[in-house]
Amino acid sequence: MSEAVQTGMPGGDARHPRHPATDPPVLVVDNLVVDHRDRGTGEVFRAVDHVSLRIDAGASVAVVGESGSGKTTLAMAATGLGVRGDGDIRLLGHSLSAIGRTQLRRLRPEVQVVFQDPHGSLDPRQSVRSGLRELRSLQPQRTAWTDDTDLLGRVRLTPEILDRYPHQLSGGQAQRVCIARALLMRPRLIVADEPTSGLDVSVQADVLALLRQIRSSTGAALLMISHDLAVVRSLCDVVHVMYRGRVVEAGPCETVLVAPEHEYTRELLAAMPGARWRSRR
Repeated sequence: MSEAVQTGMPGGDARHPRHPATDPPVLVVDNLVVDHRDRGTGEVFRAVDHVSLRIDAGASVAVVGESGSGKTTLAMAATGLGVRGDGDIRLLGHSLSAIGRTQLRRLRPEVQVVFQDPHGSLDPRQSVRSGLRELRSLQPQRTAWTDDTDLLGRVRLTPEILDRYPHQLSGGQAQRVCIARALLMRPRLIVADEPTSGLDVSVQADVLALLRQIRSSTGAALLMISHDLAVVRSLCDVVHVMYRGRVVEAGPCETVLVAPEHEYTRELLAAMPGARWRSRR
């Protein structure tokens, strides 16, 4: 049987209650600096160098750059999942430097991360059903809006997936399970960190279509971390281009990716095989 099922999004409401007129931006990062120490040499280097960005409710923002550019460090610091560094970070109106661990734990369900390696994100000892049951036990009120069968239908998986373990799932199935786990929490922000880079091309397209559908159906904001400009252009409204820890160019995707101002952005575009657009500069 095919892993995909057709669904009209039945069941409960995947949207977390929102108040557009009064809700603060989902994320505001102002002048963030993050330093890391090289474990081998002990040398300190700057991973994120005075970076600022803003994500409004329901917006779709990308951070792109080569490996080592600082994009993942930025995302993890900005969402309270990594080293905080220096600078002002406001998550759902709360300054991360001013809140304690208890309040940060309360905010965590509002931010869900879909990582690059789906199998590495799942506990190999747990079936899909057991993993979802554990999440429900941690957040019973937040997760009561849907049952497991409906949840899997929303990510186009059939119910028999529930009794499988991670090693019994294809890469595409495992990533869909990770997206389902994120969706279960009804987050205000989904961070997608290279979510398709380890998947076959045909599966990549399916996962991107699923992320696009979930963003539309839930109203969640999206922070996409990627080196793939085609992925960014298909999903995001705004892009920040990072190079050696700094944002060297930012703006609407159609502006930055069609008529880039910075040489590094032009190099990224030129390196894309079979790119369908080219710089006008």
